[in-house]
Amino acid sequence: MKCSVFIATSVDGFIARKNGSVNWLQTAGNKNADMSDQADMGFNQYLASVDCIIMGRKCMETISSMDLPPEQWPYGNIRIIVLSTTITQAPDNLRDKVEMYAGNIKILITKLSTEGYQHAYVDGGMTIQAFINQQLINHITITRAPILLGSGISLFGETHKDIELEQTQAIVFPNNFIQVKYSVNYK
Repeated sequence: MKCSVFIATSVDGFIARKNGSVNWLQTAGNKNADMSDQADMGFNQYLASVDCIIMGRKCMETISSMDLPPEQWPYGNIRIIVLSTTITQAPDNLRDKVEMYAGNIKILITKLSTEGYQHAYVDGGMTIQAFINQQLINHITITRAPILLGSGISLFGETHKDIELEQTQAIVFPNNFIQVKYSVNYK
């Protein structure tokens, strides 16, 4: 089963402020840029390529706090599994949209693969780090917002070994965001 990442960071590599806020994503970049058909920076096309999402608890809580109405729910009917060892039930506003999982990640991937799932979107800092350290991420797409936060929650933490990323594509958007797509080579 293919597992990939599609995430935004600040130029200095943070996915959120220390308090978990991602409000800087709404203010960074050139707001007057003509984004035309690139307004979502490839997210909808990427989302169309996945058949399940695996995210961490904090990521789920951030989405829950947005309290999105049904017409703004970005994930459609894609199956969403939330990894958590601390809570067993999703917030009320997500209870019908996500399922909780507290077991072994490799067992989960095997189970999903057996059920016919082929491509998982992995989201959330700790979850991405866990998948990388278990050599489960195949592709990473990072969209860098033109802002330096100076501190916050880092996308990448300590890895068990060096991991080579092979650049496959880079895109510069009119709003000054830069997106880089990598294949992961664990050798």
